[in-house]
Amino acid sequence: MSNSSTSHAHPFFHIPVRPPSTPPPVPPRPILPSLELLKGSREKYISIGVPLYQAAIRGDWKAAESILKRNGDLIRFAITENEETLLHVAASAKSTKGVEEFVINLVKLMEKKDLELQNRSYDTALNLAAMAGNEKAARIMVEKHPTLMDIPGKRGEMPLYMAALYGKPAMVRYLYGISKKMSGDYWSHESRGWVLQRCVEAGIFDVALKIVNDRPELILKRVLFNKVLLALAETREAFDLMDGSIVSKIKSIFEVLHKKVWRVEDKHYALDFLRVIWGRIARMPTSVIDEILKGPHILEEDTLIKVYPYRVLFHAAKVGNTKFIVELIRLYPDLIWKTVDKRKTIFHLAVKRRHIEIYKLLYEIGAMKDLITPIKDIKDNNMLHMVAKSCKPNRLQDVAGPALQMQRELLWFKEIEQMIPPDYRKKRNRDGMTPQDLFTEKHEVLLKDAKKWMTQTATQCMLVTTLIATIVFTGAFTLPGGYNQNTGIPFFRKEPSFIIYAISDAVSLIASSTSVLIFLSILTSNYAEQDFMVLLPTKLVYGLATLLLSIVTMMVAFSASFFILYNKKLEWVPITITCLAGIPVIIFVAVQFSLFKNVFYSAYRSRVLFKPDKHILY
Repeated sequence: MSNSSTSHAHPFFHIPVRPPSTPPPVPPRPILPSLELLKGSREKYISIGVPLYQAAIRGDWKAAESILKRNGDLIRFAITENEETLLHVAASAKSTKGVEEFVINLVKLMEKKDLELQNRSYDTALNLAAMAGNEKAARIMVEKHPTLMDIPGKRGEMPLYMAALYGKPAMVRYLYGISKKMSGDYWSHESRGWVLQRCVEAGIFDVALKIVNDRPELILKRVLFNKVLLALAETREAFDLMDGSIVSKIKSIFEVLHKKVWRVEDKHYALDFLRVIWGRIARMPTSVIDEILKGPHILEEDTLIKVYPYRVLFHAAKVGNTKFIVELIRLYPDLIWKTVDKRKTIFHLAVKRRHIEIYKLLYEIGAMKDLITPIKDIKDNNMLHMVAKSCKPNRLQDVAGPALQMQRELLWFKEIEQMIPPDYRKKRNRDGMTPQDLFTEKHEVLLKDAKKWMTQTATQCMLVTTLIATIVFTGAFTLPGGYNQNTGIPFFRKEPSFIIYAISDAVSLIASSTSVLIFLSILTSNYAEQDFMVLLPTKLVYGLATLLLSIVTMMVAFSASFFILYNKKLEWVPITITCLAGIPVIIFVAVQFSLFKNVFYSAYRSRVLFKPDKHILY
């Protein structure tokens, strides 16, 4: 294997032969609060319990203090039906300065045993603070009672686990930092595995990396690591690393605006974490590796055949997690031959789901691609049959308009057609259909929508260009300043602004007329399947470009006419009008830029859509 495939390997870590055999001690009996207030009179509860609850939620210590001074034992009383104490409520409230001060003052009144009080679900106040991500409240409680974080809940859930489960990164980092590598009395091999799994699912990869380094024996839990790898496989965003390019920066902006925000260091931790655990798993026997990657099986109800719904590699292929797949293949090259239950490789799934980056890996494996592409599934569908089926709508969301979506589907079909061996291009599946027949059938609705979209777009644009052509044609014979009645020569013909007016008007007329003809040719097109691949998108690009040119030059001519009429007199008038004349152009560009960009990309950039930019596998 090349150096690039091993350069990321990590040094060997000693792994115990088996997990510790000594089970953890049985958790102590839960310490429950007094139910006197809840089971007493309703009137007493409303006069004491409700005000305490409201004071805890608001962080109003003065209101709570006035009640507690009359009966200090109320700090040990349950004040909710789930048997939460005053501290439980405050610890789970929204973190504010008032709530922080409330917790500080309340904890001062409590003994260590009071901090161990649990609600009906056996959750301590620290557990609830961990769920809410209330780090300041947690710090206050742990400072007074350091072993509080080792008290488990009803099913053995520690506060650290609850923080990871609810996706509270800051809380997880704090609690793990003081957990002494999860070595408390009531920690178990299983509960440590739970924390690792939840950290990965929540994207807290720096803590996950510390856990596998601190607890290498967890690697022996095959089911656990199937779940961990599965979570990594399905978290594509965690591996979309910043490379410093403009495209990456733009993508990062959209992540901030529309998606979960991933810190750059989180993404690096994700990659490091994957390399550590995969580096260890890859050293195991291939039978063990395959078992981890396949995951547990289930039996189909009808056939009782074993199926493996948790296959790690194929989940990554379904979501397009290219970086994850690359890392796995680097240490286990034979993964390119692995097939799912229906005899599809990762490349077949990538084609089916339209994941270009995974598909382009075929160009990096040399002649082996000629052995992979002909593989058929259980229904005798080859790779060309799979791409002939229409993909899910969400895979075409980045392509604007049905016409351009149809073009993208045609590009995929033509790409796979030239990739597979020639004799497979006409092969029939079990339904007796060739890939071309299947493509036509599955894209019938999209083709109709594409025709409708292209017709509407061309009609609307042609209406605008016709109006512009009419305006500038009239402007050619009604020159600003008028003519000499005897000679027919314009009065201001020697003015620079007049020359600009004449040229701009002529260019606008020519551009608008050309645009009308282009859009007319679109409207009279046959709208055949193949027309949407190159011909119609190219015409649309030229039509929009000439439309934009006609609008710009029309506004230039309009502005120049005022410079002619107000030459050296009231110069602020033509300058103001020129500035205002730019508004329609700006609006047009702002509204139509997305369309023009997508059309231009589809017409020209898509020609190199499947060509690999650089080798990323080896």
